[in-house]
Amino acid sequence: MKIIWTLLCCVVLGAALTACKSSSPEPSEGEAATEAEAPAEEAEAKPEESATQEAAAQAAQPTDIPAPPDVAAPPENAEKSASGLAWTVLQEGTGDKHPKEWDIVTVNYTGWTTDGKMFDSSTRRGKPAEFPLNRVIKGWTEGVQLMVDGEKRRFWIPGELAYGEPKPNDPHGAFGPPRGMLVFDVELISFKEAPKPPETPKDVAKIPKNAKKTKTGLGSRVLKKGTGKEHPTATSVVTVDYSGWTTDGKMFDSSIVRGSPATFGLNQVIAGWTEGLQLMVVGEKRRLWIPENLAYQGRPGRPAGMLVFDVELLDIKK
Repeated sequence: MKIIWTLLCCVVLGAALTACKSSSPEPSEGEAATEAEAPAEEAEAKPEESATQEAAAQAAQPTDIPAPPDVAAPPENAEKSASGLAWTVLQEGTGDKHPKEWDIVTVNYTGWTTDGKMFDSSTRRGKPAEFPLNRVIKGWTEGVQLMVDGEKRRFWIPGELAYGEPKPNDPHGAFGPPRGMLVFDVELISFKEAPKPPETPKDVAKIPKNAKKTKTGLGSRVLKKGTGKEHPTATSVVTVDYSGWTTDGKMFDSSIVRGSPATFGLNQVIAGWTEGLQLMVVGEKRRLWIPENLAYQGRPGRPAGMLVFDVELLDIKK
C-alpha cells in the first residue's frame, strides 16, 4: 500500500492540490507529502504480547511485518512532545544534521494501528520513500525533524497529528486512511536540503479589499500580468509553479521548494484551482484565496479551512 494520501492524491500535484484520493493510506498530507513510505524493523512475536496483538497477528496477511510488542500505547520510557507525539529511539544515527520541514527526506518505514494491524510499509515493498517533509501528516513532519541520517525511531502519533480520530457514521471511514493513534517505525536514510520557502503573504489571513471575488466565494488578485492571451478550460492540462498556505501563515506545499513545476489536468484538482486557473493566461501570477468548500472540505489529513495559493501559470495544453 502507499501512503500517498495528502500529497500523493493527485496525478502530479499530489494531495496538496488534488481532490482525488489514493486507495491506500500514507503518512502524508498532500500528494508530495503525498506519499510517504515508512520503515519498520521486523519484530518477532513474543510471549508477552497482548491477546489483542495475537489476534491481530492471526488476522494479518502472511507478508505483513509483525507489530511491535508496545504497539498499543507508548511505553514508560518513551519521550513525548507538547503536541502529544511520543517516540523511542531504536537505532542511533550516524549523521549530525536534522532535516527542516521543507527538506526532502528518504525513509524506510512500517505503520500499524494500535490493534496491531499493519496498513503500510516501504520495507515490505522493498523501496524507500522520498517526499518533502512538510507534505505529510503533522506527526511525521514533527517527528522526522528530530532525527539524523541513519537513525531509526518508533513514533506513536495521536489521531489529531495523523488522519483524525474515528467518528460515528464517518462517510470516509470505510475507505479512507486509518483513524486514531498510529504507530510507525521510521528510519531516516538521508535528506536533501530544499530551497528556502517563499515568504508568507501579508494578506494570508483573509481576502483583502483589493482582491476580486467570484460568486462561489473564490478570491483572487493578480501579482504579475501574463504574456499569453488564451485561458485554460476546465479540462486543460496546465503547468504551474505554486506555493500554498493556511490562513495562519503555515506553508503546506510548494513546487518552488521541490524545485519542479507541477503539471496536471484542471479537472483533477480541488474546485478552487479548477475555477481560479481558468481566469489566468500564460505568464500570469495570481494569489488565490480558496474557501474550504472549494478546497478539501474538512477531509482528514488535508489542510483545513480557507487556503491561500500563489500560482504562476507556465503553460497550457488543451
